[in-house]
Amino acid sequence: MSYDRYQAICNPLQYNMVMDLTFCMKAILLCWVIIFTVILALSVTMNFLWFCGPNVIEHFFCDFDPLLELSCSDPFFLKVEDMILAVPYVLSPFIVILVSYVIIVSYVYIIFTILKIPSVSGRQKTFSTCSSHLAVVSIFYGSIIIIYLFPNKGNVKKILSLLYTVVTPLLNPMIYSLSNRDIKQAFKKLKSKMSSAL
Repeated sequence: MSYDRYQAICNPLQYNMVMDLTFCMKAILLCWVIIFTVILALSVTMNFLWFCGPNVIEHFFCDFDPLLELSCSDPFFLKVEDMILAVPYVLSPFIVILVSYVIIVSYVYIIFTILKIPSVSGRQKTFSTCSSHLAVVSIFYGSIIIIYLFPNKGNVKKILSLLYTVVTPLLNPMIYSLSNRDIKQAFKKLKSKMSSAL
């Protein structure tokens, strides 16, 4: 998404040539291969754990750490493997997003490009496409980095896991649709109907 915004704002004439179906399919396939490899490695290692006690997970979904707490065998190797895999698994996509925004794209470059747009409405529309994506990325990756790369904080992890499992998917359609003109007009009509009804 960040690379898409970069192409749309900084190279709009080359956008259709760069962001074609082949590029998008390769990007999706790469993400699937990386995720499948990490999950397969953790699943194979977890298969060697022994579970003998209660089967009730102290969490609202089947997350990795609460599952390890149920194990009767020593999960040290699996925790080390998780930390080793968590760094590329969590940080790699985040770094790609930051690189495309900060280093390659450089928000300064995007801002200068936006400021060159002559109309105020054009500048607002262009900036809103970046700000919505950056808001979603900050909430999602901020909570994931805290949960998976820092030591266990008990209930804090449960609350933070709500951010990336519930809040982010809930906010995604709202954040991205608020920049849509039709949605804005529908909200204005709804607001005027509600104020006239009161």
